[in-house]
Parts: sequence; C-alpha cells; structure tokens
Amino acid sequence: MPKSLGPLTTPATPLEIAACDYDVVRRAVAYVTTHVRHQPEVEDIARASGVTARALTDLFRRWCGLTPKAFLQAVTLDRARRVLAESPNVLDAALELGLSGPGRLHDLFVVHEAMSPGEWKTGGAGLEIRFGFHPSPFGTALAMSSHRGLCGLAFADAGEETAAFADMTRRWPNATYVEDPATTQPLVRRIFDADAWREDQPLRIVFIGTDFEVRVWEALLRIPLGRATTYSTLAGHVGSPRAARAVGAAVGRNPISFVVPCHRVLGKSGDLTGYHWGLTRKRAILGWEAGKVIGA
Repeated sequence: MPKSLGPLTTPATPLEIAACDYDVVRRAVAYVTTHVRHQPEVEDIARASGVTARALTDLFRRWCGLTPKAFLQAVTLDRARRVLAESPNVLDAALELGLSGPGRLHDLFVVHEAMSPGEWKTGGAGLEIRFGFHPSPFGTALAMSSHRGLCGLAFADAGEETAAFADMTRRWPNATYVEDPATTQPLVRRIFDADAWREDQPLRIVFIGTDFEVRVWEALLRIPLGRATTYSTLAGHVGSPRAARAVGAAVGRNPISFVVPCHRVLGKSGDLTGYHWGLTRKRAILGWEAGKVIGA
C-alpha cells in the first residue's frame, strides 16, 4: 500500500475544466466510432453525449480548438492513412533534424535517461516513487516521479483510479510509493499546457525497463506531433525489423503515456489498433493533437 501524505486541496484550474470536458468528448468519440458509417450530424453526436449542439461545439473549441466535425475528421481511418502517407520517413527525418527540427516546433520537448538494467531487474528496490492523481484533458492522470524525473504517466476514467495505480505499481513492485501530489502537479501542468512546450525548458523523464523496451521508447520520442508511424517501421529503427510483434508489446508497456507518444503508432493500414489506456482515449489524444497542429 502507498504511503500517503494526505489530501491536497487546490482551486479550480484549466486542467480541471479540460478533465470535465473530456467526459463529454469521450462519449462523443465512442458514439461516432460505432456510427462512423452513417456520418452522424453534430446534433446526433450532441444528443448521445448529453449536451446541446451549441454546447458541444463550444466545448470542443475550448478543449482542442476544433469544431466537433473537424475533430472527428481528424480521428477517422482515412485521416490516419493520410498521416501515414505523409510520414513515410518520419523517424529518419527526426534523426537527421534532431529534436529542434521544424517538426518539433509545437511538440512537447523532453530530455531522458534510463535506469541501469540492474536497477530494473530489482523491481525498483530502493527507489522512491512519488505519485499523484490530477485532472487532465484525457481524464484523470496518474503521474509518478523519482528524484531523476517523471517515470510514469497513466490515465483513468472515474472509478478506475485504483486499478490504474495497481497496474503501474506492478511494473516496479519493490519500489516505495509515496502519495505527493504537490510534487507531481507541476509536472502535469508542464505536460498538458501547450504554451509550456519549450525546447529551452525540457521535461525530464526517466525510463525504467529492459534494454529493448528503452530502445523502443526512445524511438517513440522521435515521432513528432501530427505524425505517425507503424509497428513494422518502428521495429526497423530499433534494429529488429522482423520483431514487429515484440515492438508492439514494448509499445504497450510504455509507462509514460502521452509524453512518450505510443499513441502515434498505427497499424499498416492506418488502423488505430490497441492502446493500453483504451482506443477511445487514443482517438481523443490524436484529435487533440490535430487541434494543436491545425491551430499552430
């Protein structure tokens, strides 16, 4: 059981508003996903989401800067196929340009390091991880940090917080966990406030995993905002071109969701395929990011 420092009370913030908005966004995305062939109108989507059409439009503009129609177009299979077609060598280009390349102008900048294999093999023994639950544009975010930097970021819908925490702690079962939202709150603000995405003020993260997993996660960091790659392409870039399945497993074990953009990996045909924190959330993240690119 985690050691708790007690509850932390804070005033209302833009992230709290975004988290409330996400409840409606989630219902809208889920409805459209199951009715995509019928191309539902905004009124139909709003009705299924429990709000008026005007309220839905205002909410989406506030949440991601797009109209509901523009957002939903951004998360369709056709859009995903176009993004893949426009990004055939995105990982090669990222390696050539570096993190300061043009494709990173509106992306979340990070610097990273990895714990030693020995530290990982001990299951986090001797490691203190501070954690906190915070509102985010994609529901409740569980942020975890060590003295080296952010080491975990997970998502949960209402009532799923305990399961999300258990999932994360199973990765490093021998670590000591201390609830400390005062420490993790600034990290969450830094992650989800696009105005703070500055190359000269990078977010420090630390990877805790196998050598192979770390190689995969490092490759994910090279996929710019608004771009995508496939599992097979990713496999080629980590020196295992025939290991797309193993790469997929490593992508699924990414402990720092959103920051390490495993949501930007798609199937060969543009299918969104799996996502550890749910396909609805993956669609929402891709649409939210599209809003940042279009509005840039």
